[in-house]
Amino acid sequence: MSDEGTGLRARLIEAGVDLVTEEGAHALSLREIARRAGVSHGAPRRYFPTHLELLSAIARRGFAELAERATAAVGDGGAGPRAQLASLGRVYLDFALGSRGMYELMFRHDLLESDRLGLRDTSLPLFGVLVDLVGRARPGADARTVAGSLWANLHGIAQLWGWGSLQLATGAADFTPLLRTALDAHLGREGQ
Repeated sequence: MSDEGTGLRARLIEAGVDLVTEEGAHALSLREIARRAGVSHGAPRRYFPTHLELLSAIARRGFAELAERATAAVGDGGAGPRAQLASLGRVYLDFALGSRGMYELMFRHDLLESDRLGLRDTSLPLFGVLVDLVGRARPGADARTVAGSLWANLHGIAQLWGWGSLQLATGAADFTPLLRTALDAHLGREGQ
Protein backbone atom coordinates (compact mmCIF):
# COMPACT_ATOMS: atom_id res chain seq x y z
CA MET A 1 0.00 0.00 0.00
CA SER A 2 1.36 3.43 -0.90
CA ASP A 3 2.11 6.09 1.72
CA GLU A 4 -0.93 7.99 0.45
CA GLY A 5 -3.09 4.87 0.85
CA THR A 6 -1.70 4.23 4.33
CA GLY A 7 -2.42 7.87 5.24
CA LEU A 8 -6.00 7.71 3.98
CA ARG A 9 -6.59 4.37 5.70
CA ALA A 10 -5.34 5.87 8.99
CA ARG A 11 -7.49 8.99 8.47
CA LEU A 12 -10.58 6.84 7.97
CA ILE A 13 -9.86 4.90 11.16
CA GLU A 14 -9.17 8.11 13.08
CA ALA A 15 -12.42 9.65 11.80
CA GLY A 16 -14.25 6.52 12.97
CA VAL A 17 -12.58 6.66 16.39
CA ASP A 18 -13.59 10.31 16.76
CA LEU A 19 -17.14 9.57 15.62
CA VAL A 20 -17.64 6.62 17.98
CA THR A 21 -16.20 8.70 20.83
CA GLU A 22 -18.46 11.67 20.16
CA GLU A 23 -21.69 10.00 19.05
CA GLY A 24 -21.53 6.29 19.85
CA ALA A 25 -21.36 3.07 17.87
CA HIS A 26 -24.76 3.62 16.24
CA ALA A 27 -23.35 6.62 14.31
CA LEU A 28 -20.63 4.65 12.48
CA SER A 29 -21.86 4.79 8.91
CA LEU A 30 -19.41 4.61 6.00
CA ARG A 31 -20.83 7.85 4.63
CA GLU A 32 -20.27 9.80 7.87
CA ILE A 33 -16.78 8.38 8.40
CA ALA A 34 -15.87 9.34 4.82
CA ARG A 35 -17.33 12.84 5.29
CA ARG A 36 -15.30 13.37 8.45
CA ALA A 37 -12.16 12.08 6.73
CA GLY A 38 -12.77 14.53 3.87
CA VAL A 39 -13.16 11.92 1.13
CA SER A 40 -15.96 10.69 -1.12
CA HIS A 41 -18.41 8.21 0.38
CA GLY A 42 -16.99 5.47 -1.87
CA ALA A 43 -13.35 5.98 -0.83
CA PRO A 44 -13.46 3.75 2.28
CA ARG A 45 -14.26 0.73 0.09
CA ARG A 46 -10.77 0.89 -1.43
CA TYR A 47 -9.19 0.19 1.96
CA PHE A 48 -12.03 -1.60 3.73
CA PRO A 49 -14.01 -3.81 1.33
CA THR A 50 -16.81 -4.15 3.88
CA HIS A 51 -18.26 -1.92 6.56
CA LEU A 52 -17.44 -4.69 9.05
CA GLU A 53 -13.73 -4.43 8.24
CA LEU A 54 -13.70 -0.70 8.93
CA LEU A 55 -15.60 -1.21 12.18
CA SER A 56 -13.10 -3.92 13.16
CA ALA A 57 -10.19 -1.57 12.49
CA ILE A 58 -11.80 1.06 14.70
CA ALA A 59 -12.52 -1.49 17.46
CA ARG A 60 -8.92 -2.69 17.25
CA ARG A 61 -7.84 0.81 18.32
CA GLY A 62 -10.10 0.51 21.36
CA PHE A 63 -8.62 -2.87 22.31
CA ALA A 64 -5.11 -1.43 21.90
CA GLU A 65 -5.96 1.46 24.23
CA LEU A 66 -7.56 -0.87 26.80
CA ALA A 67 -4.53 -3.19 26.61
CA GLU A 68 -2.19 -0.27 27.22
CA ARG A 69 -4.19 0.81 30.26
CA ALA A 70 -4.37 -2.79 31.51
CA THR A 71 -0.60 -3.21 31.21
CA ALA A 72 -0.08 -0.04 33.24
CA ALA A 73 -2.63 -1.20 35.85
CA VAL A 74 -0.99 -4.58 36.33
CA GLY A 75 2.40 -2.90 36.55
CA ASP A 76 5.60 -4.78 37.03
CA GLY A 77 3.97 -7.60 38.95
CA GLY A 78 5.18 -6.30 42.30
CA ALA A 79 1.67 -6.18 43.71
CA GLY A 80 -0.18 -9.37 44.58
CA PRO A 81 -2.63 -10.88 42.08
CA ARG A 82 -5.71 -9.65 43.95
CA ALA A 83 -4.42 -6.07 44.02
CA GLN A 84 -3.59 -6.36 40.33
CA LEU A 85 -7.11 -7.67 39.64
CA ALA A 86 -8.59 -4.74 41.56
CA SER A 87 -6.51 -2.30 39.47
CA LEU A 88 -7.42 -4.12 36.28
CA GLY A 89 -11.11 -4.09 37.22
CA ARG A 90 -11.00 -0.36 37.90
CA VAL A 91 -9.29 0.29 34.56
CA TYR A 92 -11.87 -1.85 32.75
CA LEU A 93 -14.79 -0.03 34.38
CA ASP A 94 -13.20 3.40 33.85
CA PHE A 95 -12.65 2.58 30.18
CA ALA A 96 -16.17 1.23 29.74
CA LEU A 97 -17.74 4.28 31.34
CA GLY A 98 -15.37 6.86 29.83
CA SER A 99 -15.41 5.46 26.29
CA ARG A 100 -18.93 4.11 26.06
CA GLY A 101 -19.26 4.17 22.29
CA MET A 102 -15.93 2.45 21.74
CA TYR A 103 -16.67 -0.07 24.49
CA GLU A 104 -20.00 -0.94 22.86
CA LEU A 105 -18.32 -1.35 19.47
CA MET A 106 -15.48 -3.50 20.84
CA PHE A 107 -17.79 -6.17 22.20
CA ARG A 108 -20.15 -6.46 19.24
CA HIS A 109 -20.60 -10.15 18.59
CA ASP A 110 -20.53 -9.80 14.80
CA LEU A 111 -17.08 -8.20 14.91
CA LEU A 112 -15.62 -10.72 17.31
CA GLU A 113 -17.26 -13.70 15.61
CA SER A 114 -16.04 -12.71 12.15
CA ASP A 115 -12.52 -12.06 13.48
CA ARG A 116 -11.98 -9.29 10.96
CA LEU A 117 -8.41 -8.01 10.99
CA GLY A 118 -7.44 -10.44 13.73
CA LEU A 119 -9.61 -8.72 16.33
CA ARG A 120 -9.50 -11.85 18.50
CA ASP A 121 -5.71 -11.59 18.53
CA THR A 122 -6.15 -8.21 20.20
CA SER A 123 -8.96 -9.11 22.60
CA LEU A 124 -7.98 -12.61 23.77
CA PRO A 125 -4.61 -11.61 25.28
CA LEU A 126 -6.49 -9.24 27.60
CA PHE A 127 -8.60 -12.15 28.76
CA GLY A 128 -5.40 -14.17 29.15
CA VAL A 129 -4.07 -11.59 31.62
CA LEU A 130 -7.30 -11.91 33.60
CA VAL A 131 -7.07 -15.73 33.57
CA ASP A 132 -3.44 -15.62 34.76
CA LEU A 133 -4.21 -13.27 37.64
CA VAL A 134 -7.28 -15.26 38.70
CA GLY A 135 -5.20 -18.45 38.59
CA ARG A 136 -2.63 -16.91 40.90
CA ALA A 137 -5.27 -15.43 43.21
CA ARG A 138 -7.24 -18.70 43.40
CA PRO A 139 -4.86 -21.61 42.88
CA GLY A 140 -6.71 -24.83 42.12
CA ALA A 141 -9.79 -23.07 40.69
CA ASP A 142 -10.82 -23.34 37.04
CA ALA A 143 -9.20 -19.99 36.25
CA ARG A 144 -10.82 -19.61 32.81
CA THR A 145 -14.32 -20.10 34.19
CA VAL A 146 -13.77 -17.84 37.19
CA ALA A 147 -12.16 -15.19 34.96
CA GLY A 148 -15.09 -15.44 32.53
CA SER A 149 -17.57 -15.02 35.37
CA LEU A 150 -15.63 -12.07 36.80
CA TRP A 151 -15.45 -10.44 33.38
CA ALA A 152 -19.21 -10.93 32.89
CA ASN A 153 -19.78 -9.38 36.32
CA LEU A 154 -17.59 -6.37 35.46
CA HIS A 155 -19.32 -6.01 32.11
CA GLY A 156 -22.69 -6.03 33.88
CA ILE A 157 -21.51 -3.41 36.37
CA ALA A 158 -20.31 -1.23 33.49
CA GLN A 159 -23.60 -1.54 31.60
CA LEU A 160 -25.87 -1.01 34.60
CA TRP A 161 -23.73 1.83 35.97
CA GLY A 162 -23.68 3.50 32.56
CA TRP A 163 -27.47 3.38 32.44
CA GLY A 164 -27.77 4.77 35.98
CA SER A 165 -29.53 1.64 37.23
CA LEU A 166 -26.99 0.63 39.89
CA GLN A 167 -26.82 4.11 41.39
CA LEU A 168 -30.59 4.10 41.71
CA ALA A 169 -30.80 0.57 43.11
CA THR A 170 -27.84 0.70 45.50
CA GLY A 171 -27.50 4.39 46.31
CA ALA A 172 -23.76 4.06 45.59
CA ALA A 173 -21.92 7.21 44.57
CA ASP A 174 -19.21 5.28 42.72
CA PHE A 175 -18.63 1.73 41.55
CA THR A 176 -15.74 0.89 43.93
CA PRO A 177 -17.88 -1.03 46.47
CA LEU A 178 -19.42 -3.02 43.60
CA LEU A 179 -15.97 -3.85 42.23
CA ARG A 180 -14.80 -4.98 45.68
CA THR A 181 -17.90 -7.15 46.10
CA ALA A 182 -17.42 -8.70 42.64
CA LEU A 183 -13.82 -9.57 43.51
CA ASP A 184 -14.93 -11.07 46.83
CA ALA A 185 -17.63 -13.11 45.08
CA HIS A 186 -15.23 -14.58 42.54
CA LEU A 187 -12.01 -14.81 44.56
CA GLY A 188 -13.27 -15.19 48.10
CA ARG A 189 -13.01 -12.51 50.73
CA GLU A 190 -9.61 -10.93 51.05
CA GLY A 191 -7.51 -12.58 53.76
CA GLN A 192 -9.49 -15.82 53.82
